[in-house]
Amino acid sequence: MTWRMLATETNKQILIVDRDVAAVEPLRQRLGEVGFVVRAIADGTAAIAAVAERPPHLVIIDWNMPGLAALEVIQGVRRARAPQAVRLIILSALSGEQDVVTGLNLGADDYIAKPFSLREVVARVSVLLRSSPHEVQHPTLSCDELVLDASTNRVTAHGRLLNLRGVEYRLLEFLMSHCGRTFNRSQLLAQVWGGDSEVDERTVDVNVQRLRKILAEPGYEAYIQTVRGFGYRFGAPTTMRTD
Repeated sequence: MTWRMLATETNKQILIVDRDVAAVEPLRQRLGEVGFVVRAIADGTAAIAAVAERPPHLVIIDWNMPGLAALEVIQGVRRARAPQAVRLIILSALSGEQDVVTGLNLGADDYIAKPFSLREVVARVSVLLRSSPHEVQHPTLSCDELVLDASTNRVTAHGRLLNLRGVEYRLLEFLMSHCGRTFNRSQLLAQVWGGDSEVDERTVDVNVQRLRKILAEPGYEAYIQTVRGFGYRFGAPTTMRTD
C-alpha cells in the first residue's frame, strides 16, 4: 500500500486532539499529504466546541489529556449531531490488553498505542474512512421500522434517531446489507474493521453486544442473531430463529 493510493480518501475532515500539538505535527502533515483535511487542537473543551461547530469525519484523541478528561471529550464527540457518524481513535501510552478493551468500551472505534508508526495510523484511518467507487451502494436499508440511510449515515427506529458509534454503524450496515447470511468473527473483522486491522476477534463480540443494547430500547435487539459455534447474522426474528 502506497501513500498515493491512500490519497483517494480526499476531503475527509480529521480532528487531532493532543496536549502536545508539536508532537503530532508529523502525523497531521502525513494525513494531509494523502488527502485528508486535518486540524490539531491541544485543549479538550476547545475540541468539543470545534466538533459541535464543524463536525469532522474522524477524531484522533490523546488518552492522557490534561484538564478536561479524554472521556468527557469522547462523550462530547458522541453527543455532536453530525451529518455523518464521527469515527474516533484513541492514542495512548498504555498498551495493555485491558487498556485497549477499556478504550473500545468507552466509545472508541480503534485504539493505537504510543509510540506509533505513521504508516500504521494512516492505514487505520483509511480503513475507518474508506469509501470505494467500486463498492455497491445501499442508499437505504430497512427491516420493519428499522431504517439505515447510507446517504446520511443515520439509523432510525420508528422514526427515532439511534446514537451509533462509527464501528456500530458499519457493523449494522454490513449485516443488514447481507440479511440472512451468517458471518464468523474473522469475516466481520475483515469487512467491518478492515483486513489490515490488528483488532482481536473478541472485539466483535463486544461491539455486537453494544449494538444489541442500542437496538434493545426500540425492540430490535433480537434482529442481531447469534449462530452458535460460528458467528452472527441479521434477520427478523419472525422469519429466522436464533440458533
